[in-house]
Amino acid sequence: MHLGLLTLGVGRDDEVVTSTLTFAATANAIVYVGARPVFIDVSRDTWTLDPNLLEDELSKRARRGKQAAAVIAVDLYGQCADYGALTEICNRFNVPLFEDAAEALGATHRGASAGTFGEAAAFSFNGNKIITTSGGGMLVSRSRAVVDRARHLASQARDAAPHYQHSEVGYNYRLSNLLAAVGRGQLKSLPEKLARRRAVGQEYRRGLAALPGVDFMPDAPYGTGNSWLTCVTVTPREFGATCDDIRRRLESENIESRPLWKPMHLQPVFKGAPMRGGAVSEDLFERGLCLPSGSSLTGGEQARVIDAFITTPTTGRRSRLHIAHA
Repeated sequence: MHLGLLTLGVGRDDEVVTSTLTFAATANAIVYVGARPVFIDVSRDTWTLDPNLLEDELSKRARRGKQAAAVIAVDLYGQCADYGALTEICNRFNVPLFEDAAEALGATHRGASAGTFGEAAAFSFNGNKIITTSGGGMLVSRSRAVVDRARHLASQARDAAPHYQHSEVGYNYRLSNLLAAVGRGQLKSLPEKLARRRAVGQEYRRGLAALPGVDFMPDAPYGTGNSWLTCVTVTPREFGATCDDIRRRLESENIESRPLWKPMHLQPVFKGAPMRGGAVSEDLFERGLCLPSGSSLTGGEQARVIDAFITTPTTGRRSRLHIAHA
């Protein structure tokens, strides 16, 4: 993402609009180039960048004569953002769109693959992703100029000379040949890995959907997610316990789960950054939980997760439901 923003010409004192519900790497990349992040809330029906709020923000900036240098849309938990709407809005205001597809390899939007939207896109190959090279990632673009510029900067910005000559500061962002081969090898099994992640998500829905107060991340009608993580929200007054109660119950069974991403506008490091909206992402953070979702998760392991979730100690009516389940 750092390289992508540099290739788009984003620099010091610029402002970049992005979703507040994301991992810190999205916002950090903006700071790396000397720009400032401007956060936008998400839509409740997709958990991705709200097109209406984005349009409001860019309209306001157009009237002030200080437009954003770029927009970064985040494909959250493996689901593409609403690129039909976002692309139209960014084109209308002549603002470059960058796709943070870090979590979305294999997802689609109206039949087009994640990573094919905007001026450029970034994937992550971190150890927790569907395909991993233990770290690093990939920048993609339809623009040869963007790709060539990124390759130059990623290789210490070495000039075309027989000796080592540098006319600008570059970075050592190259993925080693060995790790690249590991990633390329896994691409062959990507369809099977995607199928397994989606099967895990469906099994969670089968096992948990009937519980009162438990809902799943909505499936956007315009595409197919990769089910990188299965995420739920819990309404305590209906379920009888909070998300943190569930997390601690799973932890007691040596099962790791995590809250949804803490919104960037609530992070101490970005305190005071401009923010439009916020109620949706704050509510999702308060009530959301990511469940174990790895491609290697076995049926027995998933059954343990579901059973521990269901048997979380609760109050009132839910306690009787647990007794009936037992």
